[in-house]
Amino acid sequence: MDEAALAELRALLGTAPRTRDRLIENLHLIQDSRGHLAARHLNALAHEMRLSEAEIYEVASFYHHFDVVKEGETPPPARTLRICNSLSCAMMGAEALLHAMRAATDPAMVRVVAAPCIGRCAAAPAAMLGQYAIESATQDRLSDAVALDNAHAAIPPHIAFDAYRAQGGYRLLERLRAAADARLATFAALDASGLRGLGGAGFPVARKWKSVHAQPAPRLMTVNADEGEPGTFKDRHYLESDPHRTLEGILIAAWAVEAQRIYIYLRDEYPAVRTILGDGIAALERAGLVAPGHVELRRGAGAYICGEESAMIESIEGKRGLPRHRPPYIAERGLFGRPTLNHNVETLHWLREILEDGPEKFANAGRRGRKGKRTFSVSGRVASPGAKVAPAGITARELIDEFCGGMAPGHELLGYLPGGASGGILPARLADQPLDFGTLDAHGAFVGSHAMIVLSQADDPRAVAGNLIRFFRDESCGQCTPCRAGTEKMASLLAADDWSADTLGDLEAVMRDASICGLGQAAPNPVRSVLRYFADGKSQ
Repeated sequence: MDEAALAELRALLGTAPRTRDRLIENLHLIQDSRGHLAARHLNALAHEMRLSEAEIYEVASFYHHFDVVKEGETPPPARTLRICNSLSCAMMGAEALLHAMRAATDPAMVRVVAAPCIGRCAAAPAAMLGQYAIESATQDRLSDAVALDNAHAAIPPHIAFDAYRAQGGYRLLERLRAAADARLATFAALDASGLRGLGGAGFPVARKWKSVHAQPAPRLMTVNADEGEPGTFKDRHYLESDPHRTLEGILIAAWAVEAQRIYIYLRDEYPAVRTILGDGIAALERAGLVAPGHVELRRGAGAYICGEESAMIESIEGKRGLPRHRPPYIAERGLFGRPTLNHNVETLHWLREILEDGPEKFANAGRRGRKGKRTFSVSGRVASPGAKVAPAGITARELIDEFCGGMAPGHELLGYLPGGASGGILPARLADQPLDFGTLDAHGAFVGSHAMIVLSQADDPRAVAGNLIRFFRDESCGQCTPCRAGTEKMASLLAADDWSADTLGDLEAVMRDASICGLGQAAPNPVRSVLRYFADGKSQ
């Protein structure tokens, strides 16, 4: 034990809890203050938290945003520039930008690394310097940012607590809490609205609430704000612009299932949102709308797998984000072994509108017999990318033409990804299919989180598939062999000039049938789509 390191750690932690579930939060405190996790401080943390050094190390080394420095190793530079090289940014020249910045930057002063999606796909290519996000990045912009040493998140304009209150915010929550028989009526309204979970699975919200509420107390609630799917940024859009609408939705959902405590799990790439939500929760506590500590904000540390609900729960508990075997499902045994309601941000965003305006209005907003509205994260070769609120059942062609200003100048539609990296790739001839849960099954695709990436004649579908499988390879948690070894093998097969459809098909079947969670099961989807629809590199 290094007594000096222990004293430094205790001064840093102050009165912060030493419980196991706070391990990742405490690791962040060290990383933020020191720029890395030195072995001497990990040793001290193990002593202070009464955990083994192996437990501390396995958690710290699991997450991308922790820099573990062993004895005798040189710490990384004080600043890190992360340039996103996921699909939307790769299409806009991220790889060339990465090489240019590495050549132009002193590696002893600034570490330049490739990073997975940082949720700014509409402004691709994008980068982050510490906590500072740089959109529509160019070499000049990045060089200027490095020279200025921008270290802090820029807080965008948003509707703060007082303004939201003045617009009638939280009155619905207060009415529901005061009504003796409002719970069953709320379940019925959500059932009539057709609202489904909009994080990807599309499970009916009313059915989920009833299921969790039927479980024995105490119950808990988690909010999944870890949208790491390449091409997805709608949750950031809502939390950076109208955060209290989501916070009111969270409190309504927690009231509905009588949750004892709420945990919001936020991806680490959203530092501005972390500040906004922290301020918002504090305002709720001051106003007496929630008791102190009733809502906890937990910070991710760079792990796509934690978007899977059971992996997220493991992370909140202070562990590696490894998906759990199911059953039991988290509605029965979730966070800390208690029945848990989990929702993503957009699902909760719609609750106030549905319950104030009536479920019929929301249900009737869809097209072609589909219910509700959806927020599509649109990026790629369109004139106006961004978060687009559109009817459920809209087609890709309609979404591009009516909401995105058509294709970007000089580009013609080749294909599109309807559901981010895992949702498959469809050709232009299928751009008139309705976009909603289940409507694309026959074509080997799904809408998932409604992240649409639009491709044109400037894009090589095989290169697209290669980019996506490399993302899955890097983000696999490594727990199960079909995913860990399968993504690595598939990436090497795709690097060859000639693809063997039979070999890829065999590997895909093993990954799909035997992987523990959706990452390994869905990782082959882009490859299967390219073989089916783009065999010669063109839309079939």
